[in-house]
Amino acid sequence: MATVRLLLRSASALLPRRSPLHSSRFQPRAAMASDAASQFHKIQIQREDTTFDVYVVGKENAPGVVVLQEWWGVDYEVKNHAIHISQIGDGYRALIPDLYRGKVALEVAEAQHLMEGLDWQGAIKDIQASVKWLKENGSPKVGVTGYCMGGALAIASGVLVPEVDAVVAFYGTPSSELADASKAQAPIQAHFGELDSFVGFADVTVRPFFTFPFSSIAAFHRFTLLSRSRLL
Repeated sequence: MATVRLLLRSASALLPRRSPLHSSRFQPRAAMASDAASQFHKIQIQREDTTFDVYVVGKENAPGVVVLQEWWGVDYEVKNHAIHISQIGDGYRALIPDLYRGKVALEVAEAQHLMEGLDWQGAIKDIQASVKWLKENGSPKVGVTGYCMGGALAIASGVLVPEVDAVVAFYGTPSSELADASKAQAPIQAHFGELDSFVGFADVTVRPFFTFPFSSIAAFHRFTLLSRSRLL
């Protein structure tokens, strides 16, 4: 339980602390992507009859955190989040599962198309396999965090994946068809922006449906951005 409490207490450290003047938005995207990619080990995980890629960064045998992508895919933004998480406190081992199987959107319409085509039940199975891999490879406890689409999946994993020890979700709510958030098996924290315009999914109107700790700040969607590169 001590590790679970540590995972939840570390949630505040997931919020960006750097000034926009020092933001990576002033760096070329190619440079940001290259810097982030160079720190990861890419491996493959097998589940049932499919194999998928995951990106791992951080200290071996440390508590693990599965970091879930937004609707864009596994881009430099989610990789920067994973690197940041891996360096919190005494260190974590962060793992990003590639839920889109290598596809990364560059435009909003493309991102929406990819998210609408996602096998959400299959994504939950990817998350479960990722959690199991971390535990089988030295992580004593494993939490899940995610942003937007990934936030919704993080909450769903707290309901549907018994191996998950804690969840910290940002501005995303699973559909009732995917998971009943009131039946969460793992401790969950949820963080939303009071000015978020994605009503019913990522804004504070979802609060009455949650029975776990819920915080909100005066911010728009994607308030955890490290690069400030996109608002959706």
